[in-house]
Amino acid sequence: MTDFAAVILAAGKGTRMKSDLHKVLHPIAGRSMLHHLMASVDTLSPARKVVVVGAGREQLEAALGDDAQTCLQEPQHGTGHAVQQAREALSGFTGAVLVMYGDVPFVRPETMQAMLDRLEEGDAPAAVVLGFEPEDAGAYGRVLTDDEGRIAKMVEYKDASEEERGCTLCNSGLMAARADDLFALLDRVGNDNAQGEYYLPDIVNIALADGRTCAAVTTDSPDEVQGINSRAELARAEAQWQDVRREDAMADGVTLKAPETVFFSYDTQLGRDVVVEPNVVFGPGVKIADKCTVRAFSHLEGATLGEGCEVGPYARLRPGAVLEKGAKVGNFVEMKKAVLGEGAKVNHLTYLGDATVGAGANIGAGTITCNYDGYFKYQTKIGERAFIGSNSALVAPVSIGADAIVAAGSTVTRDVDDGELRMERAEQAVKPGWADRFHDAMKKKKAAAAKS
Repeated sequence: MTDFAAVILAAGKGTRMKSDLHKVLHPIAGRSMLHHLMASVDTLSPARKVVVVGAGREQLEAALGDDAQTCLQEPQHGTGHAVQQAREALSGFTGAVLVMYGDVPFVRPETMQAMLDRLEEGDAPAAVVLGFEPEDAGAYGRVLTDDEGRIAKMVEYKDASEEERGCTLCNSGLMAARADDLFALLDRVGNDNAQGEYYLPDIVNIALADGRTCAAVTTDSPDEVQGINSRAELARAEAQWQDVRREDAMADGVTLKAPETVFFSYDTQLGRDVVVEPNVVFGPGVKIADKCTVRAFSHLEGATLGEGCEVGPYARLRPGAVLEKGAKVGNFVEMKKAVLGEGAKVNHLTYLGDATVGAGANIGAGTITCNYDGYFKYQTKIGERAFIGSNSALVAPVSIGADAIVAAGSTVTRDVDDGELRMERAEQAVKPGWADRFHDAMKKKKAAAAKS
């Protein structure tokens, strides 16, 4: 595999996004644009990764951590100037450099590798450009090539002749070049243009003027090089990503009852014969084994389901929710940092937080684990085959033994032993006739008030 460095340009202000969050940190399917791109880069094991930052650098540096070097472009004088800022970070590196953009998140590893491979071919191109053929070439810059993909000329739309505008191969802006060639050519790029900026594509025409070869690689999927600059484009990118993911899920043996209403995260894992009903949202960190059913209007995030589980409708599984084989969570149930043992059931109207529920246990409607005292969280442990009656409050820390029964309406503050019945209720008072007398008195009072 080619030894290469990735340079990702992310110094722009992103003003069209109208956001305090840096443009490339806006999420698609639960992961930022920048991290979508970096995940693809990482599959090729780059020798170095450099992100060029500018406006909002603190946000980018915090998001990247130790995952990449950063270098500052300040002020911003165009894409060529941006790449020059990576020179020091690439000091001593002589391999290929792949230049990409943080707001173009869906470039596939296969496409990156094709660019690197072309750079190593026998004609030794000084630069490789990624071209694409959109349905409407519009005002994109054109890449004029021969039959072997060698570039004869690159031209901006405004400077192109009518014949050149008839070319449908457009410049994506992504480029690969050897480090020595890249920086030597950039040193010769001028800024004699309306914006007074240094443009990366100019290195191609400089190399061509020197008699060097430059080449184009063409993607067969124009969508992978679409940039995202506004909220509307972000929404379209999300929709595009979700459409592809839904098709992949169904091809892998998942039934989606209404595919257009199901939303996946970038890392959602679904087994075979999983059924997903309408209006289900998967946040990050969900893993679902074979033969599970997720019913309508459920929201899952950071949850793990074993084989044959059932969730919903209207269930919410928060991070740390684990359902073991055959467990069931019904309507209006919320779980957080809770484990539901094999075959256990929580059918409706219940909150389980910081809890462990044993195999075969049955949790009645309206049960809550009272896990927080305003300062700390506490654990509730429910044993195998225990039965928790409806409308019970389990005040943590507390343990309910195996085969124990907690009577409906109980507030449990002390441990319950195996096989024990715990009933915690106030004594029921009975006052015969009291309700009849109350209704009579109130009706008379209301009639008197209406007359006054």
